[in-house]
Order: sequence, then C-alpha cells, then structure tokens
Amino acid sequence: MQQQLIGMCSLAERHAGATGLAEILPGVSLFVSRSVTCRTSSVYQPMFCLVLQGAKHVMIGDRLVRYDPASYFIASVELPVSGQIVEATDERPYICLSLTLDRDAIAALVTDVPVRPDGQTAGFGVSPVTPQLLDPWARLLALLETPEDVPVLAPMLQREILYRLLQGPQGGVLRQIARDDSRLSQVRQAVQWIRTHFDEPLRIEALAEIAGMSPASFHRHFKAATAMSPLQYQKMLRLQEARRLMIVNADTTRAAYTVGYESASQFSREYARMFGAPPSRDAVRLRGEGFGVEDIGSVA
Repeated sequence: MQQQLIGMCSLAERHAGATGLAEILPGVSLFVSRSVTCRTSSVYQPMFCLVLQGAKHVMIGDRLVRYDPASYFIASVELPVSGQIVEATDERPYICLSLTLDRDAIAALVTDVPVRPDGQTAGFGVSPVTPQLLDPWARLLALLETPEDVPVLAPMLQREILYRLLQGPQGGVLRQIARDDSRLSQVRQAVQWIRTHFDEPLRIEALAEIAGMSPASFHRHFKAATAMSPLQYQKMLRLQEARRLMIVNADTTRAAYTVGYESASQFSREYARMFGAPPSRDAVRLRGEGFGVEDIGSVA
C-alpha cells in the first residue's frame, strides 16, 4: 500500500489549491497542511476520513482518537470535537481526504451486505486501512486527471467505498445512519435539537421524549454515541460558537450571553478549561496567528 499512498499524495498535492482545503469532487474534500497545528474546535458532520500522510489527534468527549495512513476515521453523528494535526512538515505535509456520508446511498447498499451482529451504538470509530478500501480511493482520486469521467465514474467509486466500509469493522456504525429505527437515529434527533437550540436551557426529559426513549435509556445511548453527556455536548457547542464570535469581537461578556451563559465568570472558567487560556487572551492569539471564522469551523 505504501507505493499507492505515495502516488495518491503526489496527486492530492497537485490539486490541493492555494488554501489547502477544497471540495475536489462531489462529496469529497481534500485538506493539506504543511505544519502541525494548535488545537482547534469544530463540529464533524457524518463523514469518512482517510489520511494519506501525517497524523491527527481528535478529542471527542473523554476519548482521544488518532488517525493516520494506517487507520481511517468514521463519524455517523454530528460531533463537536477538538482536533490537532500532530505530524506534518513542508516536505511531508498532512494530507487528508474526507467523504460525506450520504444516507440514501448507504440505505441503497445495506440490503446487499450481510449484517454483522455487533449491536454498536457508538457514533464514531477508527479502524485499520485495508488494500480493498484504499484501492477505490486511489481510482477516485485519479479522476482529478480526467474530469470528463467524474459524472459517470465518481458515484460508482463512492458506492464501492461505502460497500467496503459496510463490510468492515465500522459497518455497524455506518448502518445506523440508514435505519430510522436505530438507537443512533433516535439520538440524532436529540442532537439536531441541541444544535439548533444550544443557547437555550436543556432538559433531559424533553430530549428523551424527542428521541423516543426513557430519560435513563436516552442518557446512556447518547453517551455511547457521542462519548459525552447531553450537557457536555451543549457546552462544547456553546464554547465553540463563543470562540467564533470572539474572532470577530473580543467582548467576553457579550459572547457569553449570546451563546446562553448566565454567568460571565462561569463562561470564562469553562472556556479556559477547554481551550487552555482565558477568552480574551485566546481570541487575541488566534487573530495574531491569522485564524478566521472559517478556520475555527473546519472539519477535515
């Protein structure tokens, strides 16, 4: 696989563009970084990430995951995360491909792939990259050289990638996207409410009703899917949004109240605990390093 990865890296670098972040094919994004980074926060959408070179650490709740050329990452639920590129140089940049997970495309495949009796509830996972999974990615990336073939061949190759994922150890995670009656789909209904109303008070009983579970069952399944409690999930969304606001305006109090905090001092304590510095100082540092709102929200 090493020679194949080298060829894919060369191709990816040629098509990375000036910013290093681009949608290179429908549903496929490419991200290239020539240096390690500080920890940045974002919300991962349901996606599959394949690292061609370098490595990244991502903190999801209380779990630290690493993905690199030997392991792929998959998320089947929206996840607030804190990530850091830990291996990248100008000569050997970090190169990552991500594929948006389309529910309809997965649903069209699940009936053709034998079910693994795994009973998974987790909304994310990391597993070893195999030659069978890497090969369709290489052919998909090669379409950048023949753009006239993209409309016909890209959907076929993306289908093959999803098929390989469904056959692999993360197949159970992927299947839950397609099933309306899965525990993960029920949790995702509550996740959507939290994301839309993150600045409002949160009641576990109301969220459990949205998810169609008892409060105890909901709390257990939510934690299994996201590696955090509903309150922790809401807190991460609030602090990430406050950080984005402060990139533009360093008014700590205003940011705190905008995202739903009633106490500016509590906001400052929790912000410093999450990002390693008080709000105003962190915002000044980020602006000094050239971070913009779009950087705080990146997902690759």
